[in-house]
Amino acid sequence: MTKSLLIKDTTEKEREQIVQESLGITQGLCDGCASGLVDMYDDYILGKKELSEINASFRSGYVTGDQDKGKAESSCMM
Repeated sequence: MTKSLLIKDTTEKEREQIVQESLGITQGLCDGCASGLVDMYDDYILGKKELSEINASFRSGYVTGDQDKGKAESSCMM
């Protein structure tokens, strides 16, 4: 059974490890390329926001267009 990732079910240390493992930052192998992503998850590590809230706000920042009419465009040029 998978352990819950909710704030109420984890310690700050566990949340920090969850973020690092999820981003592939283990055993000090990060070369600094993911520092912005790690910062994005600070509120989760500190117990202020759930992962789902952070991920939803990240995704919503990259969607533009008229969602009511079924048209959605990515703001990413790639």
